[in-house]
Amino acid sequence: MITTNFQRHGTVLVSVTGALDEGAGAALQRALDDVTADERDHEVDLHGAMSMDADGLLHLLALHRRAESLGLRVLVVGWQPQPQQFMADVAGIRGRGSATGERYAVAGFRRLIEERAQRARDLSDFGAGWLSGV
Repeated sequence: MITTNFQRHGTVLVSVTGALDEGAGAALQRALDDVTADERDHEVDLHGAMSMDADGLLHLLALHRRAESLGLRVLVVGWQPQPQQFMADVAGIRGRGSATGERYAVAGFRRLIEERAQRARDLSDFGAGWLSGV
């Protein structure tokens, strides 16, 4: 489940609960629809996001890109073990508990993650098609 709250003092808070996957895409796309000039910050709270796949990562990156295009400063907090490790694996950063949450804010790192997440999703789609005989 994705919830969006506009808090006082110009912050848009998006809270993610459950799986950050393909199903989260539409809600994340709508999360910034009502942003006004009064909002300055965008906080994504992942405390409730217990899992993430390549689709979810791509949706999260698209949300981040959109927030920045609206002039919002972005902060992602509450990284849970599986999403953080998944992003580390996609980025090719080895080791448990890799500090990907901090690196996420660096634009070059986001591009790297986005490219690798897209590749992971494409490979997953190819494997599913191959297994089904397509």
